Amino acid sequence: MSLKGRRIGVALTGSFCTYQKVFTELEKLVREGAVVQTIFSDASQTFDSRFGNAEEFVENAREITGREPMRTIPQAEPVGPENLFDLLIILPCTGNTAAKLANGITDTPVLMAAKAHLRNEKPLLISISTNDALGMNMKNIGLLLNAKNIYFVPFGQDNPQKKPNSMIARTELLIPAAEAALLGKQYQPVIQS
Repeated sequence: MSLKGRRIGVALTGSFCTYQKVFTELEKLVREGAVVQTIFSDASQTFDSRFGNAEEFVENAREITGREPMRTIPQAEPVGPENLFDLLIILPCTGNTAAKLANGITDTPVLMAAKAHLRNEKPLLISISTNDALGMNMKNIGLLLNAKNIYFVPFGQDNPQKKPNSMIARTELLIPAAEAALLGKQYQPVIQS
């Protein structure tokens, strides 16, 4: 399947340590011919970290996609009524965002976009990145794994010795996972070492 011409939303949340990979995958999506629109959570567009400056992240997204990122809940709300995307990807999806999504909380632009997108029964692809995937957040991941129209980029433990509860998506599998999600299928195996 080709992603050429597919309208893909990419929603960024605060797992800043993954942003180098995130922007690499954004570039790949654009090279594949996808029409990419980014959405930034409140944290992702305001918090500076040792991994970079928030405004630089927003500017990188703007340069890669050629589009102004959505940065507010009112900007994200039309995702549903205007049927803006064929696929929405939360890349990266923090444990906080996964927990809120699993429990129906809509308090950031990313969560509004996800809620609005899912109402159209279109695929939502989650690229998980959380230090507590095998802890308190496992129940939320389990709920999302069993939810209609929600798919995951395959993921696994990233540092079992020092961070035994941490899991992160294998972002190099984003494009095949996106292609599978567009066909209504979960790319397998979903848990990888």
